[in-house]
Amino acid sequence: MIEDTLFEKVDYTVNNLARGEYENCRFANCNFYGGDISHITFRECVFEDCDFSLAKMKNTALNDIHFIGCKLLGVQFEECNQFLLSLDFVNCVLKLAVFYKLKLKKTRFVNCNLQETDFTETDLTSVLFDNCDLQRTIFHKTILEKADFRTSYLYSIDPEQNRITKARFSRMGVTGLLDKYKIEIE
Repeated sequence: MIEDTLFEKVDYTVNNLARGEYENCRFANCNFYGGDISHITFRECVFEDCDFSLAKMKNTALNDIHFIGCKLLGVQFEECNQFLLSLDFVNCVLKLAVFYKLKLKKTRFVNCNLQETDFTETDLTSVLFDNCDLQRTIFHKTILEKADFRTSYLYSIDPEQNRITKARFSRMGVTGLLDKYKIEIE
């Protein structure tokens, strides 16, 4: 097990990160682009300004993980180990990421670009979407109960296909719940 270690400016596109368990580690300005971090356990780790675009995460454990300023384009989070999965995203780009069928209760997405991200059948109970771009993001059979969308924008959510009880929306954002009716609101 590797504990309390700082990994800075490491390029893991040449050599993949060694398999094992990483606890309370910090990864800063590291490049995982297209790399394979499958079957690795991360606990209480922080990833800051890292590029995970197209990285493989098959059976990767992400327990109490904070992503800050990271690029996670096309990451297939649904392949991660779901046991104790706990994530937090601040200032991240998650375009085309997939969270299919995951339980992400109380996850925070703050100042994130989530364009075309797939949340199909995901449990997003009490999730915070704070100032997030949700253009073309997929919400289908998604649990959005008590989710907070008040400061986010460009979302389109079908209330008949998703559970939205006690979800919070701004007055301006409510139009994203009516898109399927193709009505004009003035």
